[in-house]
Amino acid sequence: MRFKSPKGTRDFYPDEMDLRRWIMGKWDRVSRRNGFVEYDGPIFENLDLYRVKSGDEIVDQLFHFTDRGGRELAIRPEMTPTLARMVAARVNSLPKPIKWYSQPRLCRAERPQRGRLREFFQWNIDIIGEQSELADAECIFVLVDFFRALGLSPEQVEIKLNSREIVAALLQAAKVPDEKQPAVYAALDKRDKLQPEAFKELLDKIELESDQKESLKRFGDSSGIEGLSSIAAFLKESGASMDGCDRVGNVLRLLDAFGAIDYCRFDMGVVRGLAYYTGVVFEAFGKGGLRRAVGGGGRYDQLIENMGGPSVGAVGFATSDVVIADLLEEFDRLPSESQLLDYFVIDADPSVFNAVLRITAKLREQGFSASFSYMRQGVGKQFKQAASRNAARVVIVEADFESSQTIGVKDMVNSSQSTIALDTFLGNPKCGIGPNCETGSDL
Repeated sequence: MRFKSPKGTRDFYPDEMDLRRWIMGKWDRVSRRNGFVEYDGPIFENLDLYRVKSGDEIVDQLFHFTDRGGRELAIRPEMTPTLARMVAARVNSLPKPIKWYSQPRLCRAERPQRGRLREFFQWNIDIIGEQSELADAECIFVLVDFFRALGLSPEQVEIKLNSREIVAALLQAAKVPDEKQPAVYAALDKRDKLQPEAFKELLDKIELESDQKESLKRFGDSSGIEGLSSIAAFLKESGASMDGCDRVGNVLRLLDAFGAIDYCRFDMGVVRGLAYYTGVVFEAFGKGGLRRAVGGGGRYDQLIENMGGPSVGAVGFATSDVVIADLLEEFDRLPSESQLLDYFVIDADPSVFNAVLRITAKLREQGFSASFSYMRQGVGKQFKQAASRNAARVVIVEADFESSQTIGVKDMVNSSQSTIALDTFLGNPKCGIGPNCETGSDL
C-alpha cells in the first residue's frame, strides 16, 4: 500500500526545505534587526482559547479533539491567542513595549487552494503595551523592510491601510441603527471573499435605507490621501468622530518618516476582522497576477484583557511561507540554487583516502561544510559529484601527498586552481586561489 501526504500538507524534500529555510531566515533577520525577540508556545491549546477570540464559529475551522481527561483541545490555527495568553500571565513583569516575533507551524481545517493550505508556517510580529500610532507604523515598517529584503519594489507589492474607527464613524454618519451595525460589520468582513453582486445581496438582507447604502457605496472605494480627506470632511460635516482619520493620517506620516511611504496607502476596501480589530488595519497585496493578500494585521487592544490580563495596547501582523513563496515565484525572485557545500575533498588515488578524511574533519572543525565521495572512483566522477552537491571549492589530494604535503584547491565558480601546502591551507581555508594564497590573503 502506498501512502501520500495528507490533503493540504506538504513534504519538504531538500530543495523545498532550502526555500523554507531561506524565507524563515529572512523573517529571523528582519525581526531581530528591528528589535524583536522570538517566542513560541504549545502546538495545541484549550479550544476555549480560540472561542474567546473568534466565537463558536471558529470550531469548524480547527482540527480539534478531546483528550483522555475529557478536555477539549485544538491544534493551533494561529498564534495571537497563545501570545495573548502568555502576555496576560506575566504582563506586569515584562518590559514595555513587548516586541515579540514567532515562526510557528499552524494547521487549519479548511479547503486547500492556492496560497492557503491546511498546514503552513507563519511569521508573526507583535508590539504590546504601546497605544501610540508609532507602534502601528513600526509594525508596518517591519513588513516593508521584509519586502525590501526579498527584493520586491512598491511596483510589485503594496500595503493598504484602513481603520475600524473610520468604518464605525461612517456607519454613525450614515445613521445605520446600532442593532444593524454588527450585521454590517459581518458583511464587510466577507467583502473581499465575495463577488460584487453577492456582497450587494448580503447588504440587501440587512435592509438598510437607500441613503445609507448610498453612503456606504460612496465611500467604500475611497483610497489615497484624497479619499481619506474626503471621508474626513464628510465625518466632520456629519458631526461623527474623526479620530480614525487622524490616527491613519498619523501612521502614514510616520511611515513617510521611516522612508516606507512608497509601499503604503489608505484604502477603504481593506476590512479585516472588524469585530476583532479595534483601530488601524492593514493588508499587503501582490500587484501582479496573484492579486491576493500576502499578509496583514492591525490593532487589537482588547484581546489581552479578554484573556484575563489588563487593558493594554496591541498591534501585529502575520504572513505565511505559502503566500510568500507564491509571490516570489510570480516576480521571479525565488533564490537561486543554494550552495550546499563549502568544500568537496577528492582523492586522486585510494591510497590517500585517509588524508581525505583528516582534511574533511579539520575543515568541519573550523565551521566549514565539507564532504567526500563514499566510493573510490576516478577523479572525474568525483568532480561530477562535487558539482551535483553545489560545492564552492574542491580539494584534490594527489597520489604523492604523503611526500609533498601539498593539495590542489579548485574554485568551482571561476575554474581557477592552485597548489598549496596543506598546513598553509588549513591555517586559512578561505585563502584565495592563486599566487597570493601563500600570504594568507582572503577572497
